[in-house]
Amino acid sequence: MQLPQPVLSLIYRLRSAGFPTYAVGGCVRDALLGLEPHDWDLCTSASPDQMRAVFTGERIAETGLRHGTLTVLIDHVPYEITTFRTDGEYTDHRRPDSVTFVADVREDLARRDFTVNAMAYAPDTGLVDCFGGREDLSARLIRCVGDSEYRFREDALRILRALRFAAVYDFEIEENTARALRALKDTLTLVAAERIRTELLKLLCGPAAGRILRGFPEVFAVLIPALAPMIGYDQNNHHHSYDLWEHTVRALEGVPPEPDLRLAMLLHDTGKPRACVTDRRGESHFPGHQAISAEIAEEVTAALRCDAASAEHVCKLVRYHDFPIRKADGTPNLDRAFLLRQLHRFGEQDLRALFIIHAADRTATGYSPPEREAARLAERMAALDAVLADQPCFTLRDLAVNGNDLLALGLRGKAVGETLEALLEKVMDGALPNEREALLDSLSGDASSLNISQI
Repeated sequence: MQLPQPVLSLIYRLRSAGFPTYAVGGCVRDALLGLEPHDWDLCTSASPDQMRAVFTGERIAETGLRHGTLTVLIDHVPYEITTFRTDGEYTDHRRPDSVTFVADVREDLARRDFTVNAMAYAPDTGLVDCFGGREDLSARLIRCVGDSEYRFREDALRILRALRFAAVYDFEIEENTARALRALKDTLTLVAAERIRTELLKLLCGPAAGRILRGFPEVFAVLIPALAPMIGYDQNNHHHSYDLWEHTVRALEGVPPEPDLRLAMLLHDTGKPRACVTDRRGESHFPGHQAISAEIAEEVTAALRCDAASAEHVCKLVRYHDFPIRKADGTPNLDRAFLLRQLHRFGEQDLRALFIIHAADRTATGYSPPEREAARLAERMAALDAVLADQPCFTLRDLAVNGNDLLALGLRGKAVGETLEALLEKVMDGALPNEREALLDSLSGDASSLNISQI
């Protein structure tokens, strides 16, 4: 295993002072998988005071002294180093009430969550693997260290972490571990929303997110209660061949692994059970489910403590996930005026996202072949690229006249904004060129032609 030079330096400095030290946890797991670790954590027999003495002159952040953790910064990169320890009770289901420093790395590894995270490595001693972590890596298994229920009772977030690791690494969850996490799923309500959000978004962006959502729907219903009515829900509609949960999972799998997009797809049809009406033939329809889903998305993003920008973005994508982008005959609407109006309404980034969402949503019905929707999406994107290549006017900022021009003509109050919007509509429709003189000349005619209430 190749360790970065700063990590080797930290290990050798502690070891030369008489303190066994190892790289530990996720960095070892990822290195064994042939992946580039995001960060390198170390564990050592040195106490925090002894670590401070060893690293005199280095920049040190005392990030977790109570639990034996110091952070050493080398070239502005942080490296966490933690004293070997065993943990006391977890009465808050998050952190141990107390820790006991120990001298043996094996005791430290025994307190960790999963076998694949309970390995340590140092160049002169090699891999320390007391619980079969390397074997589970080869078998692509997530397995708790020791008793699964005990591990999940210590920290309920480990339930979601198990699912997240399985989704991100495309691993299976070992039978006893899966049984325990299902049995203790309700303890997730004890975990802080911020911790839930972080793990959930990583999970949703994992390559095997769909498989994990299908395999453990009851766990996700604890995290987001609005998902519960969707599980096994028969859509009873000739446009859908799957139940609502399977449709949702397939739609989620059909969009890029970006947190806002994946969360939007998880929530995009949450309003359907509330919106359901049945026609005289006994078929179900869901009028207004988009707005109801957006309301649910607002509640969910608030409960997850999403930042304001992400919450607004997710709710917008949910609300407009199936806005009309086809003509009456069902063919894609690629008209320049239509695309300009949607650019004005949504902006380029969100319009592209909505095109992607529409294709995924249609494919997830089971009635529109993926190849057809992929071709239609490519066609829409190409048409949008062609329109944007001309650097068209689709915002008031791009308009060749502004409010000062209209004030100079004597317009006041609400009429200024209304007139600018009306001029923009004419430009997007191709009825007027985006030229200052032409736009101002148009105002000297009949105001009714611009649908302006007062000029």
